[in-house]
Amino acid sequence: MDPSSIVKQAEQAFQSASDHLAGELSKLRTGRANAAMLDGVMVEAYGSQMPLNQVATVTAPEAQLLQITPFDPNNLQAIASAIRNNQALGFNPSDDGRVVRVAIPALTEERRREIARQIGDKVEEAAVRMRNARHEAFKQLDNAKKDKQLGEDDAKRSEKTIDDAMNRFRQAMDASAKAKEQEILTL
Repeated sequence: MDPSSIVKQAEQAFQSASDHLAGELSKLRTGRANAAMLDGVMVEAYGSQMPLNQVATVTAPEAQLLQITPFDPNNLQAIASAIRNNQALGFNPSDDGRVVRVAIPALTEERRREIARQIGDKVEEAAVRMRNARHEAFKQLDNAKKDKQLGEDDAKRSEKTIDDAMNRFRQAMDASAKAKEQEILTL
């Protein structure tokens, strides 16, 4: 087994964990309207569950308002009820027969702290993914060493490269989480 391919696989896993964290952070509420807030909403349309972005366009025309324009006006009620029934969001949408509007209420101090704790949980989840990828890469390097496909020095060098890459990704993830937490806690 080639040590560079093991390192490359580990870096790809680190990148995947980092991308996943970025996606999760974008879904968190900041008190400002953001179309990504509704990414997880599934709508009953055409006899099956579909993601909201496949049945409507979501825009944020104002800082405290989301506007959802369905591609098919027959799905208007289904969209409104899907948003209303999503307890994690806590939104109460209204519709005027053509579009669904969702007013984004200001966050309370307690809610801001709760969201900040969620950020910590999501960062820890990403860190666990990275540690698992690192562990798997080290195991592959050990197996290659045992099979005499890889020398001791090459294995140590590869382990250091993997550790350095993990630290780079971890610092970037921590920085983005810190920025998001600051954004949420700022009134």
